[in-house]
Parts: sequence; C-alpha cells; structure tokens
Amino acid sequence: MCAPAVATMQDVATLAGVSKQTVSNIVSGRSRVRPDTEARVRKAIDKLGFTPNLVARSLATGSTQTVGLFVPTVASPFYSEVVEEVENVLQAHGYHLLLCTTRSDGERARSNLASLSSRFVDALLIAGDRDLIDHLPLLNDAKFPVALCAWETDLPDTLPVVTIDYEHAGFLAGRHLRELGHTRAAVITELPAHAKRAEGFWRGFSGSQAGTDTGLTVEAPESSPEGGFTATEDALEQQPDTTAIFATHDILALGVLEAVRQCGRSVPADVSVVGLDDIAQVGHAHPALTTVAIPKREMAQQAVDLLLRAVTERRPPANAVSLLRPLLIERESTAEPAQRV
Repeated sequence: MCAPAVATMQDVATLAGVSKQTVSNIVSGRSRVRPDTEARVRKAIDKLGFTPNLVARSLATGSTQTVGLFVPTVASPFYSEVVEEVENVLQAHGYHLLLCTTRSDGERARSNLASLSSRFVDALLIAGDRDLIDHLPLLNDAKFPVALCAWETDLPDTLPVVTIDYEHAGFLAGRHLRELGHTRAAVITELPAHAKRAEGFWRGFSGSQAGTDTGLTVEAPESSPEGGFTATEDALEQQPDTTAIFATHDILALGVLEAVRQCGRSVPADVSVVGLDDIAQVGHAHPALTTVAIPKREMAQQAVDLLLRAVTERRPPANAVSLLRPLLIERESTAEPAQRV
C-alpha cells in the first residue's frame, strides 16, 4: 500500500492560484500580501494539511522562529505561570518555545547556557537569577538578542531587564501590618535570594532595617511549605510576642499558616500573616491569605515583546531596566492585633 503523498509548497500554490514565492512569503512572514490572497493560501494549507519544512525554512531565512527560555524550575507556581505566558505570547507571533531548567544546579545551568548560546535560536529570555548570574559572560558572543526577567539580585549592566520591584513588594507588606497596629513582627525568608523583600518589609514596618527591636528575620531551611513551617516554629519560639509574620513568597506562607495553628494560635486573631506572589492556592487557604501580588504575566509579556522587536528590527534590545509595581491584596489573614491584658 502506498503512503499518502505529502503536500508541498507547490501544491499549495497551485490550489490557491498563486506563485510558490507568495506561499513562501506568507509562511515565513517575510512580506505582506493582500488579505484575500493570504486567506486563499491559508485555506489551501488547511485543506492539504501542508506543514512547512522548518529546517529548510530556517536555512533560507536565517530564522528558526524559536525563542529559548531559562527558568530555575517549572514546579514553582510562579515560574509555571511565567512559562505559560511566554509561550502564549510567542505562539501569537508564530514563534516556538525552547525551555531549559537549571533545577538549582549551578553546573547544569552553566552547561545548558553554554549549549544554548551556540544553538540556532532567534532570541533568549532568562527568567530568575538563581544559579545563572555567574555564567552570564557565556552570552557575551551570542548572535541573538538576550533579555532577563524576574531578576532580583544585583542587576547586570550588560543586558536589558524586565523585573518586579521586589523591595517595594516587601514595603507594601510591612506598611500594611504597621497600619493595622502591629509592632512585633517576624520575617520568614530565603537568604540571600530574598534579601530585598525583607529589607523592604522592615522599611515599611518600622522605617528602619532588619535587626531592630521590632522583630526578627528567620531563614527557611527550604523553599517549601515545610520550610515555612519549620522557620515559623523557630520564630515563635524565639519571639513569643510576635503578632505579625511576613513570608517572602506564598509557598512559605502556606507553611506559616499551618505552623501558627500547630502552635495553638489562630490567624488573624493572634497572628496576622502576609505572603508575596498571589499564587492560585492562597485565595483558597484557610483563612484566605493576604498577599502582595506581582504582575508576572505582564512581566513575561513585556520581556518577550522586547526580544521580538529586537529580532524584527535586527538590532540588540535597548539596555534598560523596567521595574513593574506590585499590589497588596488584602484578604482574611490580617487584622488589627488583639489587645493584650
């Protein structure tokens, strides 16, 4: 039995009544054609089930229609949303996503980045600074545009960055608790990764930096609810008069809520709790978590748009920093502190 014939670009051209070059232009997006002509070609493509030869097209156009994305992990709700939004924007522009993860392994990050820097992609977006900051020089000779997003530690001055004002996010949490009347707080955090969030919190909470008599900062042993739970037990043991806790991301905050309950206290009657990120789970927590929402989807959109403009215009993206502002979402886990007798 003979295999079915594979439709060719010439088949599409014949059916649509146009030249093969016109079909090529429409498939590659290299030039504009009349809407009715494009409609006929698209209809012919669908009818014939034509699939462009991406390898041949990349050799002819110098473009793979592929953008690389580096993230630490896809297990995190934060990064999974970033990946999803990047893919949405790329697909809307006819691009494909090549995803790499570091998995908190510095050597894996270096190896993958070195490999990707020599591959044929049109652009590269690096989301998150964990495990990668020391390896950015590997991209010095990259032949494609590179941008960073969700960058929190020291910002490099060699690449454009679209990120969140993480210090202001912490500030919003601290100011909220201060305005409710709290004077004794604890911060559950990951250091040094979330240092700016903690600094912003103490500035908003007391107008001073961490280490004052307004509270203490406790480092979580791991980035998980269990890590938040353990750190909260430690904080409440060290500082029994704590009436407010800020967790520097929502995953830790879920552990904080459980630890407060296990310690025989209630949220928010005895201890108010604030998180950061606004992942889907926290709206259904008990009680629903007050958190600082960060515009991660908007960040992803802006970063991809920046790269695609650079690809289209055949020039490096502007070397600038864009800081997106977070927003406090007040729910049921914060309240005025109880009056002590």
